[in-house]
Amino acid sequence: MRVMAQMAMVMNLDKCIGCHTCSVTCKQAWTNRTGTEYVWFNNVETRPGQGYPRRYEDQEEWKGGWELNKRGRLKLKAGGRLKKLATIFSNPKMPSIQDYYEPWTYDYSTLTDAPAQQHTPVARPKSLLTGKNMKVKWSSNWDDNLGGSAATLKLDPMLKKIADKVKFEFEQTFMFYLPRICEHCLNPSCAASCPSGAIYKREEDGIVLVDQDRCRGWRMCVSGCPYKKVYFNHKTGKAEKCTFCFPRIEVGLPTVCAETCVGRLRYIGLILYDADRVLEAASIEDEHLLYEAQRSLLLDPNDPEVIAAAERDGIPHDWLESAKRSPIHALINTYKVALPLHPEYRTMPMVWYIPPLSPVVDVVKDTGYDAEDTTNLFAAIDALRIPVEYLAELFTAGDVEPVNKVLKKLAAMRSYMRDINMGREPDGSIPASVDMTEEEMYDMYRLLAIAKYEDRYVIPPAHAEQAHSLEEIGTDCDVAKYGGGQQDYFGEGSGAQTPLAVENFQMLKDRQTSDSMASPDDKESRVNLLNWDGKGAPTGLFPPRTEAADGPDGPAETADLR
Repeated sequence: MRVMAQMAMVMNLDKCIGCHTCSVTCKQAWTNRTGTEYVWFNNVETRPGQGYPRRYEDQEEWKGGWELNKRGRLKLKAGGRLKKLATIFSNPKMPSIQDYYEPWTYDYSTLTDAPAQQHTPVARPKSLLTGKNMKVKWSSNWDDNLGGSAATLKLDPMLKKIADKVKFEFEQTFMFYLPRICEHCLNPSCAASCPSGAIYKREEDGIVLVDQDRCRGWRMCVSGCPYKKVYFNHKTGKAEKCTFCFPRIEVGLPTVCAETCVGRLRYIGLILYDADRVLEAASIEDEHLLYEAQRSLLLDPNDPEVIAAAERDGIPHDWLESAKRSPIHALINTYKVALPLHPEYRTMPMVWYIPPLSPVVDVVKDTGYDAEDTTNLFAAIDALRIPVEYLAELFTAGDVEPVNKVLKKLAAMRSYMRDINMGREPDGSIPASVDMTEEEMYDMYRLLAIAKYEDRYVIPPAHAEQAHSLEEIGTDCDVAKYGGGQQDYFGEGSGAQTPLAVENFQMLKDRQTSDSMASPDDKESRVNLLNWDGKGAPTGLFPPRTEAADGPDGPAETADLR
């Protein structure tokens, strides 16, 4: 057993209201420069729907993730070394800009500089790629709130698998939002796909990053990622992806998307896993067993044997304490209500989801029955095969039983807590019906419903004495074996990973107190509409101080208040 630590996230989909605040703040923080106009490290999809980029889940088309060969061994779905060598200068299995969207802006000068005239001028959209006029046809949130409608029904790859059970009445069944970021997988296919060895997984916390110095722009990582969360910056010629806000994580702060989430649906914490069993778990033949296999990789931080092994493998004591308090371990292994996104891709994703119960509750309410009654909810979950099967296609490779168990636990928690909130005697048979104790159900309610900031985010700061570990790869799948890091084939630009410079642990403090913001070379500072860099008083907000404004009793009230 080789114990390793992994930063992971769980999202409670019942709380997501589709406001896209997480997407906007992420883009403002990480992808607001030239060449990343179409890049969304975080996006919120309406389900059922096409997703972003369009139909990214159709792996028969895009060949992302892993599959088993005839001998039962893992291989990249897009092909190994020889195939990559043959197509290295022309990679056809990659979404085009139209599958994302052609980024645009508007010719605002037409409005602001137009002379007085009879007709109101129109600011036409202009492509940020070509500069020419264009017609806007698609964007990252184009299908927002169209879940299950005739416009998107036939375009969702997940609906293909249950097409015989889904008709147009599916529109009346349910709709929910699915926020997505990079999964920071235990067995990342993007890293194995990279010919230059530019993508690596940090040993200390499992975050998957792109070494910008080593990246040669082959774009094999875009094809290899089944979630299509690796993007290509056409200005720099480099691949970019979600970094799990590692400069913030290293100082104990949550990611930007989690920090700004309106619904407080994101949980971040440290988990321990057995790195020696990742390959074995990812190679299980039956796709329905992949969820349990991945869950079995996660170790109990309270187990004395695990603690001893973790200390032997160099995991700090305070990290072990954080793992014990981790909301991720509680939601995945203690309460067993979180599920991985598409385990059938065999990448062992580390962003998990609590499936939404709301559609079931809404349907019961519409029938006129008590939507909080356990019996009614359980019956509704059993009867509504379409949404449960759709959720199963997303989270358990089509296996309905685990999803049913999760939904019943959430329904039982709702019914049990209603008795308590109404001042009635709690019914102990409700938790027992889903194999939980009353104490466990109450603890789960506190975590899911009213968890405080420090309960939702249990993030230990990085250790300076272990800084070298931040630069190592942390997966037992040899990426060179599957097509990445081939010194013989791809020259001196390939091979071992180039270390990423470790961020100063006081980075946030330094940035907030420095004279200038970190910004692109062509801009003096990051500003807002008042041309203000966030320090002191913004220029122009207060009238300037002049001698004429000073009276005999001192400066006038209009003096500069700075």
